[in-house]
Amino acid sequence: SSPIDSSEKFSLVGVSMGGMVATEIATRLNPAQTVLISSVPSSSQIPFYFKWASKFNLQQLVPVSLFKSASILKRFFTTETPEDKIILKQLIRESDPVFVKWAMDAILKWDGPGSLINYVHIHGTRDELLPLRFTKPTHKIAKGGHLMVLNRADEINQILSEVLSED
Repeated sequence: SSPIDSSEKFSLVGVSMGGMVATEIATRLNPAQTVLISSVPSSSQIPFYFKWASKFNLQQLVPVSLFKSASILKRFFTTETPEDKIILKQLIRESDPVFVKWAMDAILKWDGPGSLINYVHIHGTRDELLPLRFTKPTHKIAKGGHLMVLNRADEINQILSEVLSED
């Protein structure tokens, strides 16, 4: 991959943890805009219980296998479509335990910027991982979950088309 040419106008787009990474890049490279999907623009918008878990280092104490099992079991009680449940269960089962532990630790310990300028924030009203009540998105996808990029792509693409074509 090549580095970002910040002498040219560019935008950043990030989904979930990728949005947090895009936020960090944006504070250093000043893009025309940053688009966050199923993410948060600031660590202050991460749910309080994640911060609590981080204080006690729970992400290091809970075995990844237990986290995976609980995530699969939770699929029985969610409103996801049957197709989405199949994809999610497969993603959970096949995820690398080392990466899962690293990602959980990185998210829980993220001390991101207090504010972000020139950003668009697309968030689902039914995001269970980063609930809407903790954040203030610029665009809401009704009944969209955390992985709405899988089943609400048309709506997200419409917003992306609008905001990325603006000068």
